[in-house]
Amino acid sequence: MYSNIVFAWVLAAITVAMHGVGLAFMLRILARRENIPLRQLWAISRRLVWVACYLILLHVIAISTWAAFYVWQGCFPDLETAFYFSGVTYATIGYGDVVLVKPWRLFGLIEGLTGILMCGLSTGVFFAVVNYIHQMVHTKSDDHMP
Repeated sequence: MYSNIVFAWVLAAITVAMHGVGLAFMLRILARRENIPLRQLWAISRRLVWVACYLILLHVIAISTWAAFYVWQGCFPDLETAFYFSGVTYATIGYGDVVLVKPWRLFGLIEGLTGILMCGLSTGVFFAVVNYIHQMVHTKSDDHMP
């Protein structure tokens, strides 16, 4: 049982590290695109769609990592079932139609807690991007006011 907890903590740490690296990479890309004017509706919309899709991709990678571990350990018969369980658990939806057997049940708890933290982090980053765009648009338009 204790080795399972260690595995769960390692997976949680890997998830956080992957998310952190992914966010740092995304912010670096956004910093390079800072000179692109975001005054038009389509430009703002395109930027927000790109950020949202990128964040979802980070979560899908994390969910896939957990699912691959579940298949590797024989917790589920196939990757589709493991991915489904991992996604429902990570997003804290928890339908309960697919569950882990007793020696692995704590993984669901750790994955759910990790997922909600990573989703919260993504929400915070998305909000920061929206706030940055909002301030950039209003700062530029305020400069032209008498």
